[in-house]
Amino acid sequence: MPLFGKSQKSPQELVKALKEAVNSLERGDKKAEKAQEDVGKNLVLIKNMLYGTADAEPQTEIVVSQLAHELYSANLLLLLIQNLNRIDFEGKKDVAQIFNNVLRRQIGTRSPTVEYVCTKPEILFTLMAGYEHQEIALNCGTMMRECARHEPLAKIMLHSDEFFNFFRYVEVSTFDIASDAFSTFRELLTRHKILCAEFLEQNYDKMFNHYEQLLHSENYVTRRQSLKLLGELLLDRHNFTVMTKYISNPDNLKLMMNMLKEQSRNIQLEAFHVFKVFVANPNKPKPILDILLRNREKLVDFLTRFHTDRTEDEQFNDEKAYLIKQIKELKPSPDQ
Repeated sequence: MPLFGKSQKSPQELVKALKEAVNSLERGDKKAEKAQEDVGKNLVLIKNMLYGTADAEPQTEIVVSQLAHELYSANLLLLLIQNLNRIDFEGKKDVAQIFNNVLRRQIGTRSPTVEYVCTKPEILFTLMAGYEHQEIALNCGTMMRECARHEPLAKIMLHSDEFFNFFRYVEVSTFDIASDAFSTFRELLTRHKILCAEFLEQNYDKMFNHYEQLLHSENYVTRRQSLKLLGELLLDRHNFTVMTKYISNPDNLKLMMNMLKEQSRNIQLEAFHVFKVFVANPNKPKPILDILLRNREKLVDFLTRFHTDRTEDEQFNDEKAYLIKQIKELKPSPDQ
């Protein structure tokens, strides 16, 4: 009995048909409407091979393996992403589902599609640039976050010039795109702890110059999310070197002290979680100590009245009491 039923196309035929349809769409032929239809039809057939349908199971590993091989040799993953804006709404979702499925595929401990994408980093850069285009931004975001789960791909994205475009993407005026971009940004900076720590150490100045702009953003959501992520990064033990550098800079302390007084209570609270790291540091540099000593009475008074209604939050109240005690007991450095 043949591997494929009479009515079912082989992976090779499917990939060939889809590639021809996408090329036709890209050229903008007179038959664009037909090409659009063919793209959609073949994407559904490929998706059904991978996921199955209500009536049929997904195809066997042998068939899926052939399909993946055909996708690689036809360079179809890149071609689909490059033409995502030309594919209809349902087709865009199908591309993301197909991409994420083949990316997750494993043979033993190997991830063949991850290995393939490492040799074609343009796939990643094209996905990252997807945030420039409103109609494909969210589909690209879904695929990028799947890529970010794999350390070799996260490394390529982090160490690319394109990564710094995220500081622009998280500020775009369309809320759902900015939020999606921030989710991807956060994933890239937190998922693989050692990789992220090395990246932040190697790119400290560039990274935190850009990051400071997010903390000054006119967009409330951007400011709050950035401040929350900053707290997470500084409190992660893998980032000890970065944290030590950040909390040794008096400008950063001044910024947090100002953010403690913001109108938004949420931002005040996130600023508190960063501010506490400066105070808890047992080896405060002189400029940091000087600022805290100069403002000691004001800080004790301010913190005593800070979020007094959070009676249920034991951890917060313990931390606040600890900070007040630390500030009260501050002593000038010996050389003063």
